[in-house]
Amino acid sequence: MIIILLIPVFLSALLLTAHFLRTGSIFLAILAFLFPLALFIKRTWTVRFVQIVLFIGTIEWVYTLMNLLIERHEAGKPWVRLSLVLGIVAVFTISSASVFSFSNLLRKRYGLITASAEKNDIQK
Repeated sequence: MIIILLIPVFLSALLLTAHFLRTGSIFLAILAFLFPLALFIKRTWTVRFVQIVLFIGTIEWVYTLMNLLIERHEAGKPWVRLSLVLGIVAVFTISSASVFSFSNLLRKRYGLITASAEKNDIQK
């Protein structure tokens, strides 16, 4: 069940890996491919690390979108589909970081729920 909840994180990592491979950044592609493996360590810092990397990945998507939009605009080429696709990918990437906020199972696994908060959830 936990792997299913983490699918958005792994998909975001694969999209970033493909992006960096396309740009020729092999080192960044390897890092993008491997960073979700940190989630096999059941610690709070791994969640924060993954969330930070996904945030940086979102910045990379927005940066790429802006650069490609400028190139397309200057060349007089269509840009709407490009902006739609990369915009959706950016939103998906940042949304992947929020899976830890909405799943009590993940929050419990990575120690994001304190004992008192867990007790309050049970009482509700």
